[in-house]
Amino acid sequence: MFRPKLPTMPHPTGTVAPPAVVEPTTITPGTPTPPPASTAPAPSRPVVQLTPGTALALLGGGTAVVLVVGAVLVSMLLAVAVTAASLAICALVIRSLVNTQHRR
Repeated sequence: MFRPKLPTMPHPTGTVAPPAVVEPTTITPGTPTPPPASTAPAPSRPVVQLTPGTALALLGGGTAVVLVVGAVLVSMLLAVAVTAASLAICALVIRSLVNTQHRR
């Protein structure tokens, strides 16, 4: 009941063919293909113009992102510091309790 049942490996069926032999082929040089005909140039991308309003919006958005990321990182650091301090206090309390038990 508690012994695992190991699966048996099935036997291969059919005939096994030997691997095919790969023979090298010779490369015959062909005639070079003519260059493609010139096509009309693709239209260039429109240039993005920064107006004072869009520049101000980009600056405000970048500042907001930096402030949010900074607040998240500082809060994570604060959470780690609070956790470490509480663990240190718990360790001191447990150590003092163990020491008072040994003295009695």
